Amino acid sequence: MKKPTFQEILAVASMLFGMFFGAGNLIFPASMGQMAGRHLVQAAAGLLITGVGLPLLGVAALGLSRENGLYGLSCRVSRGFGLFFTCALYLAIGPFFAIPRCATVSHTVGIQRALPQAAQAAALLAFSFVFFAVVLLLSLRPGKILTWIGKILNPLFLCFLALLIIKALLSPLGHISAVSPVEPYGSSAFSAGLLGGYNTMDALAGLAFGIVVVDVIRGLGVQEPGEIAKSTVLAGIFSSLLMGLIYVLVMVIGAQSRGVFPVSSNGGEVLAQIAEAYFGPTGSVLLAATVTVACLKTAVGLVISCSEAFVKLFPSGPSYRLWAILFCAFSFVVANFGLDAIIAYSMPVLMFLYPLAIVLIALTLCPIPLPYRQGALRWSMGFTAAAALFDFLGALPEGAASALGVGGIVNWAVRWLPLAEAGFGWVCPAAAGLLLGLLYSRLRRGRGSAGGPYPPSGRA
Repeated sequence: MKKPTFQEILAVASMLFGMFFGAGNLIFPASMGQMAGRHLVQAAAGLLITGVGLPLLGVAALGLSRENGLYGLSCRVSRGFGLFFTCALYLAIGPFFAIPRCATVSHTVGIQRALPQAAQAAALLAFSFVFFAVVLLLSLRPGKILTWIGKILNPLFLCFLALLIIKALLSPLGHISAVSPVEPYGSSAFSAGLLGGYNTMDALAGLAFGIVVVDVIRGLGVQEPGEIAKSTVLAGIFSSLLMGLIYVLVMVIGAQSRGVFPVSSNGGEVLAQIAEAYFGPTGSVLLAATVTVACLKTAVGLVISCSEAFVKLFPSGPSYRLWAILFCAFSFVVANFGLDAIIAYSMPVLMFLYPLAIVLIALTLCPIPLPYRQGALRWSMGFTAAAALFDFLGALPEGAASALGVGGIVNWAVRWLPLAEAGFGWVCPAAAGLLLGLLYSRLRRGRGSAGGPYPPSGRA
């Protein structure tokens, strides 16, 4: 029985980290550290739960379930839910939000600051075209993903980032204990950190990338299901440790920057200010290289994952090559709406999808007896989706919320759903659904009509 070597596990972990860690994983911790100030520890604890812990559990859930992807895992609820959730998740972390954000963040941090306002639209158009041309070129050779991301792009990215972090830690711009937090980090730093972790999209990506890890491990010659699951979990642990360390370090230098700079409007500006403070004009070049490499490797991983997933979901549909071209082309169009629009409209979708992902991961890992699992999943996911819909409406941009007239129903949810004001109104309904699902399954089992095994998931 073939077992991967320690070096092979590290290479897979490096690949997984490289797929996870993109520009959002840089800009959001930097901004969070600057706003959290002396409450950094509480905010970091929240971020590490949703930004590191949940992605690790997502990879572990997929590996331990021995399913051949997110569709098989989510079909444990039902085939209809499996198709809906899989498509929604891949589109959210793919061409709708995360892939376009890779290009817009690279442009915003690396190029936009050096150009006059009148040239911004044309520059974004040209930059995003070149960016997605390179992404497509690398994505059309998915068999090389371990080499491109794990052995080339990821080490290059870490070298760029290490220069900035080491310089900042050796010569801090300020003392964290002297930095006053700004709201919501002043009154609820921990919950703000939890919600801030949603912006990384990594819990969703963990469910999507898990199958890529499994396929790479199989490509190393490992075929025994138990060994594949073990190797997947180990790779997830190593990548999560590195990701958590970088999150904390970036938050620290973000908080220290308040000794010189006021609170910035976004994390890209925070990093740009820090880079220029330490390296002068060279800092802009260093930052641009760091962010562009981070974005490029993440976009490649996302295009590959999305394309492979849709080929499996729709085997009679387009080929992998055509899906990759379509996703890159659509991402190119969305990217040219600009970073602000992408962030504004991604948050409501994340507020809806994240609770579903969390509950699916948790119930996959929970030791619920098989006869009761499908009932528990269906009831809990149903209650979660209903409650998360209020979070979706509450997170809509002001213009969209006003046009839809959802203010009244959102206010009602905040009044009657526990934790809704903090953005976690789905927690109690999810728990209630779980209990009702277990009770329902027990009653059916008592009448001799307990549900059988999971519905067919379409696994190969």
